[in-house]
Amino acid sequence: MSPRMLTGLDYAPADPPGSRGHTLDLYLPGGDGPWPVLIACGGSAFLDDGGSYYAAELAPWFTGAGFAVAGVCTRSSGQARFPAQVHDVKAAIRWLRAHAGDHGLDPARFAIMGDSSGGWTAAMAGLAGDELEGSVGETRGSSRVQAVVDLYGPTDFLLMDAQMLPGACASFNELMGLTDCHDDPGSPESRLMGFPIQSRPHEVGAANPCTHVSADAPPFLIAHGQLDALVPHGQSEQLFGALAAVGAEATFFSVPQIGHDKGIVSPALPEAAVRSTSSRGTERETRPTLEAIERFLRSALG
Repeated sequence: MSPRMLTGLDYAPADPPGSRGHTLDLYLPGGDGPWPVLIACGGSAFLDDGGSYYAAELAPWFTGAGFAVAGVCTRSSGQARFPAQVHDVKAAIRWLRAHAGDHGLDPARFAIMGDSSGGWTAAMAGLAGDELEGSVGETRGSSRVQAVVDLYGPTDFLLMDAQMLPGACASFNELMGLTDCHDDPGSPESRLMGFPIQSRPHEVGAANPCTHVSADAPPFLIAHGQLDALVPHGQSEQLFGALAAVGAEATFFSVPQIGHDKGIVSPALPEAAVRSTSSRGTERETRPTLEAIERFLRSALG
């Protein structure tokens, strides 16, 4: 059997009506399951509700490797403020588990992967545990995942400006039409929260993946370009350090000669500096290629 694609599946009623933020796309391998599931969340600086597009990019590789790939949309910052986006992705995970038998999915082997703001979504889904569940859509069942792949996602909003490369805030301001970088009232992070992030730091802490790190975190693969001028490299360093400090399994690829770019998975890039707390074999990888990510997922999911 050839791979199958199911698009525009509603995991909850649209909110607002006519929006995409409560839909998902499902790409299934040929043959019979149950298959491990890779949930994909595409980045958009929290500004778009169409994050399922990332699944279409990942599906050719991963369905060929025997994974089901689910592209999940969450509401944009213009449609709903934090923690709505975490409520959404958790609702999608519960929906996928509730319908696992219908689509040949293995409910015990769920992983999540995202880039940029989608990396934040993936990290929050992995680290929030049974918190931030919300009441969106299917409310029964577990929203936990068994592995996380975070590509250059933000992890501590309040430290982003201090970690930016020299000159990067000026280019970021020009790109986004801002004057005060990530601390600006109109920055992606401030828009997600609904207020300037430095004005209410305690509330912002709840939106930082680093806040939710614990020893029972699922295995993480983290990758970040050393030349990233949008989300500073230090954000991933910080997340890896927090995971390592509590003894959680994590591997961090610090990739030279690339910035904020999905091409970070290219095998043509120079070898990364790799740090790992894991003995699963990821510490022997030299680049965060799709092949390396597949090996990580197979090891983590069993």
